Formats: sequence, structure tokens, C-alpha cells
Amino acid sequence: MPTSRRAGGITKRCECRGPDGKLLGKACPQLVKKSHGALMLRQELPLDADGKRRPFRRTGYGSVKDAQGDLDKLRAILDLPGDDEDAQRRVGDLLQNVMRDRLEIPDATEVSRRIGVGVPLDGAMTVGEWLDTWIESKKTRTTTTNGYRSHIRVHLRSGVGHYRLDRFNVGHVQEYFDSIDDLNEVVRAENEARREQEARCKWGRNSRPPAAESARLAVEREKLAAMKPYRLITGPATKQRIRATLRTALNAAIRRQLITFNPAAWVELDSGKRPKAVLWTDQHVEHWRRTGTKPSPVMVWTPTQIGAFLDAAEDSRIYAFFHLIAFRGLRRGEGVGQDWVNVDLDGNSITIAKEIVVDGWTPVEEAPKTDGSAATIALDSLNVAVLREHRVRQAAEREAWNAEAAQRRAEGKPANDWADTGKVFVEADGTWLHPEKVSDEFRRICRTADLPPINLRDLRHCAATLIHAGGGDLHAIKETLRHSTIKLASDTYTSLLAEVDLEIAEKAAGLVPRARKPRDGAVLEGA
Repeated sequence: MPTSRRAGGITKRCECRGPDGKLLGKACPQLVKKSHGALMLRQELPLDADGKRRPFRRTGYGSVKDAQGDLDKLRAILDLPGDDEDAQRRVGDLLQNVMRDRLEIPDATEVSRRIGVGVPLDGAMTVGEWLDTWIESKKTRTTTTNGYRSHIRVHLRSGVGHYRLDRFNVGHVQEYFDSIDDLNEVVRAENEARREQEARCKWGRNSRPPAAESARLAVEREKLAAMKPYRLITGPATKQRIRATLRTALNAAIRRQLITFNPAAWVELDSGKRPKAVLWTDQHVEHWRRTGTKPSPVMVWTPTQIGAFLDAAEDSRIYAFFHLIAFRGLRRGEGVGQDWVNVDLDGNSITIAKEIVVDGWTPVEEAPKTDGSAATIALDSLNVAVLREHRVRQAAEREAWNAEAAQRRAEGKPANDWADTGKVFVEADGTWLHPEKVSDEFRRICRTADLPPINLRDLRHCAATLIHAGGGDLHAIKETLRHSTIKLASDTYTSLLAEVDLEIAEKAAGLVPRARKPRDGAVLEGA
């Protein structure tokens, strides 16, 4: 039995005070009466951080039964930490605060939950403190956890971290996201003001400005230097991700029975819908070349443009990478992380089982993010042929590298053999291919081919065009691209497929022979 349980009990204490307000103690004339005095509970608490004693005292009980009830509750709480000195001290801190503030002694079950979670026992934990506690216990993928950390560090800790967790409500969350909208308006105005100021700082002629103009420009540039730099706004999609982080953290608090309600689930935000994929039609290309404006954040090449890109990419040592993504829709990390052992060229299939993602700049190998992302998909004969050629090229690179390494060692110079990582796409020395290097190579080829701009991720979307043009429907696109739901494929590709379907409709209309065809621009009789 802990010492604290023995060092306590219930006694009577005289509460009478003299004219000076001090307790009379033994000088009280009423002490001779057996019924005089108030019941007092006394219980020794664990030592504080400085090793000092701190007894728990409480008076004013109407009966021994009431006092004994509180003493039993105290002792039940004191028994919880066992031999854990840190937990003992935290329990002592809690009960010391309960005594000082004349609070109700908490239930031992509630204290036990809080000890296990590692949160403050007095219930005064803030949202920020819980977010820090929660993120330290996360066991998600490195990149996912780092995304949570970023949202907490950049947005949530400063925005809602000061609220008490048990008093955090929908109004607090809504007010925070409304403040993001207000800040966005300020950022837009400041960005526009900076653009206008930059225009005033330019001398648009080829000659040097005269002295008077140079003086004016100097003043304008001083004003520009004093202005805030350009800043990004927090868009609807980012706000949705921030809320998702907060909602996930609060759901964890509910599971730990720290709160009973998740206010982040009830706030109203902009939809933040995924942008529709749009084809780079001739009209869109002409508009882009004239204005520099893209019709949509997600642009997709036509089959002709995909062919032009692949033609330009044939000389690249990772040509097979781009060919595989364009036709089969692998993600960048999945392509870089693909192992030869999961490529069955004889069986015309490929299994996506790993991916290499970037944590800061460091490549990290992980399992695909969702169960649906890990799957086996078919390989067409063109991809099989391209991958066979790539394997032959890789074997030649390995042989040449090892021969050179052997020569260097013969000359007494340090050298490493080709690293056999088992990856399909690697550096010249066999080590992992950094995902960002793939993106750099993609951008270089796009510039060489003078194609309208898309991102490497959009090349994956091009696979949706080719699948549909080859007769596949939304379900086929979902299965090949391994989307979690068909709704995701529908939300992203509806407008894209409508443009492809229009071309199919025109071809279908041209299949029907007519006896009479009006000339272009002609008006039929009776029209």
C-alpha cells in the first residue's frame, strides 16, 4: 500500500476565530464540548517537483460519511500511478489544484484516462497542447505525418491552439476559417499593390532614364522595398486539408474520451472540389500562346500531343518511365519505386507495391498510400517492348559501370560497384532515382518538344484519355488509375471525356451515307 494512503485520515478541527481573524486553536472555550469543531479530511500527497511535502486538507463536512467518501476518492486516485514517479507527481499537482480552488474531487476513471494519454490532468488542456500530443503518437506514413505537422505548425497552433480543448466549439472553428478568408483578401490587395508598384519602378525604354526620372525611380523603388513580399493565399483545397487534419486530431481526442463532440466536422467551407481535366485543343493552345493563361489547373494532352512528347523523349535514359505513365497512369513515386520483381513481362502485367516519395528532399520508400493504390494492372504489348529494351539498356549500364569501377580500383583509386537496388528506374550507378529528377527531365523534354504545358502528374491523367479513346469507360479508368472511388474519376474526368466523346460523335455521324449533302454555308430551301 502506498505511503500516501497511510498518511491521512479524518479528524475534527476548531474553526473559531478571534477578533483579529486568526484561528483560536487551543484557546477556544468551546473545545470542552464533544460536538464542537468541523470534520476535516487530511491526506498526504506525493512530493512536488522540489521534493517538498504537500498535504491535502479539506473541512466543512456535514458527516463522517461525506468526509470518508472524499477520502476514498482521493486514495483511489493516488493508487493509479503505481511506481511511476512522473505520474505520481502529476496526480499530486492535480489534487493540489483541486484543494486550492475548492474543486470537486474528480472521478478516478477520468484521471486514469488522462494519465494514459499523457495530457494535463486538470482538464485545462488547450487545443494546441492536444495537437502536439496527438502528432507525436501518429504512426502514419512519414509524408502524411509531416503534412499534419505542417498544418499544425503553420495554421492550427496559431489559429485555434489557445482554446481549451474541452470548451472548443463550432463557433471557434468557423471563426478561424473565416479569418483565413479575411486574410486572403488582405494578401490579394497587398500582392496587387506590389504589382502596381513594380510597374511604377520600371523604365520601359532602351535608353538610360534622365536624371529627373532616375530620381523618381529611386523613390518608387524605396517604396517597393518597404512593401511586403508576395504571399500565397490559402485556397479552398488547402482549407479542406487543414480541416481534415483538425478533424482527425479531434476524433482521436474523442476516442481517448477527452471530449465528446468534434466541432471541426460541422463547419461550412468552400467546396474545394478537384479541378476538371481539360484537353489541350487547338483553340486552347492558341489562347495559351497568346495570353499565357491555362484553361484549367489540370490540362491533358491529346493523343497527338502525347505522341509528340514520347517522340521527343525517346533519347532519354528514362524514356520507358514516361511511356509507362502515359499509357498506364502510374504516379511519379510509384514509377520510381517500381521493382523488377513485380514486373511480369511474359504475363503482360505489373504490380504496384511500393513507392518512393520525398520527405523534404530525402527520398523515402513506403507502401502505397491506400490499399486500392497497391494493385496489379495489365501491360500492353508496346509497354512490354519498351520495358524489355529498357532492361537491356540498364544491363549495359551496369556492365559499363562495374568495368570502370574495376579499372579505377586497379589504378588504386576508390570506386563502388553498381548498386543493385532491384528498381526498374535508377541512377547511372544503380542507386534510387530521385523523384524530382524525373520531373526535371520531364520539363526539359516538354521544352524541347514545344508542347503546351502540363505537369508530370498530368501525364498520368493523359492515360485516362487514351483508355477512354480505346473504348474504356469511367470504371476502366478508375481501375487502371487505382482511384479509391469511381466518383473521384468522374469528378476529375467528366469534362475531359465529354470532349473525347464529341470527337467520337462526329465520327459516328459521318458513318451514315446521305443522298443529299448541303454545301458549307448553304441554306436549304424552306429554312
